[in-house]
Amino acid sequence: MAKPQAPGRRLAGLHHLEAFLEMMSAERGASPNTLAAYRRDIEEYAGFLADRVSEFERAGIADVRGYMADLETRGLAASSAARRLSAVRQFHRFLFAEGVRADDPSGIVSGPKRRQPLPKILSEAEVDKLLATAEARITSMPSPAAALRAARLNALLETLYASGLRVSELVALPASAARPELRMLMVKGKGNKERVVPLTERARDAISRYVALRREDEKKGGASPWLFPSFGEAGTLTRQAFARDLKELAAEAGITPARVSPHVLRHAFASHLLQNGADLRVVQQLLGHADISTTQIYTHVLEERLKALVAEHHPMAKA
Repeated sequence: MAKPQAPGRRLAGLHHLEAFLEMMSAERGASPNTLAAYRRDIEEYAGFLADRVSEFERAGIADVRGYMADLETRGLAASSAARRLSAVRQFHRFLFAEGVRADDPSGIVSGPKRRQPLPKILSEAEVDKLLATAEARITSMPSPAAALRAARLNALLETLYASGLRVSELVALPASAARPELRMLMVKGKGNKERVVPLTERARDAISRYVALRREDEKKGGASPWLFPSFGEAGTLTRQAFARDLKELAAEAGITPARVSPHVLRHAFASHLLQNGADLRVVQQLLGHADISTTQIYTHVLEERLKALVAEHHPMAKA
């Protein structure tokens, strides 16, 4: 929840923000969504400094701490406040590196303590139910256009659960990913880092079925360079449209829609791999996490599996 800015108020030093965003884009390959988030966070910080009659060049440690205290007073979750502090720190490091300032007032400011929430996941049975419902819908649709939409959703769902892709990576897959002999996908993730993810036979079959229906539809118009194009004017399918379709499918499958989203399916992919014996480092690579600590939110799955192993195999467990 961003703090509302007073109408007409001028925020000082925003030319430094533009230079910072340009650096993040050119040197670090930040995505448009990431750049937009940085802009919102730094503009909010600028507004707080303006209220204290300060600005980027003169802000001190007390100002940064005051900003964090203000976020807490406004009831922001610890995770949201930590993200804002991270943006402020990166911005002040940039100002220091560029010689705009001789110091970094944010360096010793402590972030809010966060509890790592357990990821929301679906059981294997629930995912199976989603997949079965998605496949069954294709032949039950009243028109070729509706069948094509159903086939696209089925292919999206099978690909997501087979690979654990981020939704932004999934909807941006090129048409070349539909090659029937393709067993692995080369995906460009955060920071333009590439990784290889597998495709299951079920996912390949779902993609082939969808592409066959799409070819019939494309005879009426031009082919798209994307594997999952929008049926409107948007180019690729949007994340929001996919999330909406997924919730409708969940309701049809008898699963509470609020429990289902593309990110929940990504969590399910990781959790189910670990439940079935996959190594945490392998899951880290498949998810495209730069740091193993990000993947460690799934350690509760490992703990439950270890408890089950001990209960089943330890000689004293059954005494």
